Amino acid sequence: MRQPTDEDKPRPTRRRAGGSAVLLALLASPATAQDLSDLSLEQLSNIEISSVSRRIEKLAQVPASLYVISAEAIRRSGARSLPEALLLAPNLQVARLNANQYAISARGFNDSVGNKLLVLIDGRTVYAPYFSGVQWDQQDVLLDDVARIEVISGPGGSVWGTNAVNGVINIIRRPAADTGLLLRADAGTDERSAALRLGGKLPLQGDWRAYAKLLQRDATETEAGVAVTDKSRRWQLGWRADWLSGEDGLTVQGDVYRGDTADRLSGTRNLGGVSTSGQNLLARWTGRLDGGSRLRLQAYYDHVRREDTILYSPRFTVLDLEAQHSLAWGAHQIDWGGGWRSSRDHIAPGLVFGFVPESARQQWHNLFVQDELTLADGWRLTAGTKFEHNDYTGWETLPSLRLAWSPSPRWQWWASLSRAVRAPARLDRDLRLPPKPPFIIAGGADFVSEVARVVELGHRGQPSSTLSYALTLYQHDWQKLRSGQPPPNAVVQNMIAGNSWGLEAWAHWQPLPWLRWSAGFNALQQDLAVQPGSRDPVGPSALGNDPPRQWQLRATLQPADRHELDVALRHVAALPKPAVPAYTVLDFNYGWRATPTLALTLGGRNLLHGRHAEANAAPGRSVFGPEAYAQLRWTP
Repeated sequence: MRQPTDEDKPRPTRRRAGGSAVLLALLASPATAQDLSDLSLEQLSNIEISSVSRRIEKLAQVPASLYVISAEAIRRSGARSLPEALLLAPNLQVARLNANQYAISARGFNDSVGNKLLVLIDGRTVYAPYFSGVQWDQQDVLLDDVARIEVISGPGGSVWGTNAVNGVINIIRRPAADTGLLLRADAGTDERSAALRLGGKLPLQGDWRAYAKLLQRDATETEAGVAVTDKSRRWQLGWRADWLSGEDGLTVQGDVYRGDTADRLSGTRNLGGVSTSGQNLLARWTGRLDGGSRLRLQAYYDHVRREDTILYSPRFTVLDLEAQHSLAWGAHQIDWGGGWRSSRDHIAPGLVFGFVPESARQQWHNLFVQDELTLADGWRLTAGTKFEHNDYTGWETLPSLRLAWSPSPRWQWWASLSRAVRAPARLDRDLRLPPKPPFIIAGGADFVSEVARVVELGHRGQPSSTLSYALTLYQHDWQKLRSGQPPPNAVVQNMIAGNSWGLEAWAHWQPLPWLRWSAGFNALQQDLAVQPGSRDPVGPSALGNDPPRQWQLRATLQPADRHELDVALRHVAALPKPAVPAYTVLDFNYGWRATPTLALTLGGRNLLHGRHAEANAAPGRSVFGPEAYAQLRWTP
């Protein structure tokens, strides 16, 4: 067994900051405090990321609205799930629906079937192809293995393809060589979990790791105090093997999981719970060719099941192959490649919904090219496009043009023009309510792609070694958004259009070696309407429920040697339809490194007020109140 690296051990950090002046007044200036991080703000701007061009580049050079959640930020936040970790990104809307489900989006259209945000785990696309969205109760990783989460708000279609309309979340786990033995136990008022990770050496200079994770969540309650039948339990196993030399080499990894919720009762009838399961396998090879260019090959298999007798029960298998070639040619940095993706599914009807036909097979093909041209005086021009073919609308073209100016490494201004689409899914074409005729609502055989034309203006700056910030202004011109008709015989159409615009901003300030502040602000306005000839009785409110504003303030402190404290204040404005009141919550996390290998964490969430809802309509929606939790983490 190899010795654990420094990344395995709890340590002072730079986590995104937030908190209150009252807390700071109670803390004496610590004479023995260590630095918050082994990286300064200037070094943090040079973190290497890969989500914008699908190759390694420095964060400060990226002309996009991109926020990086570090491994240390996740650990210090006390996050127990991917959605809780994503709360650290100020350019996302994260709303909890019940004990297990979340709605997560960027730049609006947030609901349980949101379909304009592309999510990847180690390069594997995890949205469900039958509705183009993410079932967050089926996506989990051992957070201790995560190297970083790259969150792009804005279109990424020219590189990632259809459905990367409003953003891309790229969850990147660490190589096996960077992780070792770990024992972790979490116990809280609403949730309990345990995890074990092992690792070691393989022949031919390889490394491996394997993990097991158990999780149990208690049921939530409605505003009236009625228990919701969403109590759940889940287990997940995973492994990874690497034969790497720097960025080059081979990775093979996989996961398997199962989750179950409590049975739901209707009178004397037991309708069962929601059962989820799946397994995936991925292989990726990256190498340097003669002449210095780089080639990346990846293939994965993903099988997912979901059993829900009330809604419907999908089962699907995805096979995906892709290749990318990157080369430098004079002042040009060229990235090009292509891919093939196949999905085969069977969707058994439930009491409410069905799909016609129940089984289907879909295929996607794509080619993309992107050229980054370095001009004089710090100017760079990036032009790219992706051509993607789907079975419903044929070929879609996804171009992007970005211009960036960096007069020095500390400053960057950029602008972009993009076209992105959300291609039809089976939910748009094949859904039926009820499952058997006569149908009240049916998918539209003529449903086509939703289209966004996007303009962005951005700026990133670091006026001093202790202060950095970024801001982005954007406008989306929407066409052919999904709409409905009055029942009966309602057919899904493309009869909503309009605009959305907003501002995303965040900053980090470290006035003292033992204190770091971070702040984030997000404003969104929408002007959407049904088009002439539509009889849609609901209108744009069916597309999502988004706050016009949200902000967060975080403080990261190192009050004494082996002690760390994180405080976060978050505010989300009221949601319009269905109406959800605004809420402000305080989270805190205190960590104590008892020994070099043993760490204790105590934390609280949703403090300041009583229970609050984050989505859905009253009175049946879940509400969430104060939580307390403790964590033990052993890394010998």
